[in-house]
Amino acid sequence: MIKNKYFLYTTIFFLLSHCSFDNKSGIWASGKKERERISELENNQKKVLDVIKIYSSSDLFKSEIKLNAPIKLTKAIKNTSWKMSSLNHQNFLGNLYLPSIENMFLKKKIGKNKSSISNNKSSPIIFENNIIFSDDKGTIYNITGTGVLNWKINIYKKIYKKIYKNLSYSIYQNNIYVSDNVGFLYSISLSNGEVNWIKNHGIPLKSNIKVMDKKIFVINQDNRLLCFSTSDGSKAWDIRSISSFIKSQKFLSLALSKEGDLISFNSSADLMKNKGSNGEYYWSLNTSNSMIDATDFFTSSNIVLDKDNIIFSEGSTFYSFNHLTSQQNWAQTVSTVGSPIIVNQHIFSITENGFFAIMKKNTGEIISSNNILKILKKKKRNTKVTGFVMGSGKLYSVTLNGYLIVSSATSGIVESFRKISDSIISPPIIHDGKLYIITKNSKILGFN
Repeated sequence: MIKNKYFLYTTIFFLLSHCSFDNKSGIWASGKKERERISELENNQKKVLDVIKIYSSSDLFKSEIKLNAPIKLTKAIKNTSWKMSSLNHQNFLGNLYLPSIENMFLKKKIGKNKSSISNNKSSPIIFENNIIFSDDKGTIYNITGTGVLNWKINIYKKIYKKIYKNLSYSIYQNNIYVSDNVGFLYSISLSNGEVNWIKNHGIPLKSNIKVMDKKIFVINQDNRLLCFSTSDGSKAWDIRSISSFIKSQKFLSLALSKEGDLISFNSSADLMKNKGSNGEYYWSLNTSNSMIDATDFFTSSNIVLDKDNIIFSEGSTFYSFNHLTSQQNWAQTVSTVGSPIIVNQHIFSITENGFFAIMKKNTGEIISSNNILKILKKKKRNTKVTGFVMGSGKLYSVTLNGYLIVSSATSGIVESFRKISDSIISPPIIHDGKLYIITKNSKILGFN
């Protein structure tokens, strides 16, 4: 059951929305308190190595459903840039133009990914002849479409050396805006990598970064929704929601409507809508009946905005809400990794355990489901899907153990697969009719 938050939320948000950071606490300086904070981050990251997520049978979707009739898709759209996580502010991918992947035109190792702490990482972003990505040391690379290095930069001092860095970035007005799981927010020039400004927030930033109308939007580890100026990183406003003992190991999701409204989802399973210009609160609701299982794991897909609808999965449940009224359209017992893809009247998703499900957008009814991992040899099936994208009517899925699996979006059937890497930990992207994939060992692969 979806529970609306207490009416006190409005009062709390009003009182707290303009609270400023404590500049006297030392979180902005690299002194004793910062060293203590970094030591705590290092210890927490080491603990992740000893944690294994165990799904109960009820958590996993395992049904196979045969599609009764082929699905009709809209014509594939050619995108000429991929400037932020999940392509655009609405995280709406759709059916992108990708005629072929027969030729591997790019295979380049750049960076030093050596950490075994995390199995998720940001996909590259691309604008004109700039391919931007990072390694787990926090070094950002800008390369050309043929793999030539334009520039690289690492802002981190020695005190942060041992910390695994997971960066989220967005290109806006010829600058790259970056947030990280250490607590830094900064801006660098797209053309040469020079630093424009750096701010140390002092608390890990745990969402994909979105930039719009000269404003930067992120969520921190304490579930505070933050807005900063693109000009100097100064805080414009912040909204506090209920903090959670459960910390997401993946980025939390943000989306911006075309009208500039901000839809966010935090690790307390709170779905919120705020005005992007000033943080004004519209509504908030909770999608979880109970958070009593205080583990270190909280999982959700990206939020996707489709006209008046909010589409996403949290835990083992898929949801659709009306973002104008906050009313639930439907809920379905299935999940997805990455961003669910919406084309016409259908939603295309792939679960972490490899089930390619097709749902009706208006009702959530599952009309097709196929286990795409069955195509692999039995000993290779013990893996998970780490991302997918649709190109010219085919779903391109990547797995943790390095496979690229191609399925028909109109029939749900696997058409081909191949081993392309030891491990892949971020979703593939499509740019200008080409497929790009980042591997765990910091190789960038390009196919056309």
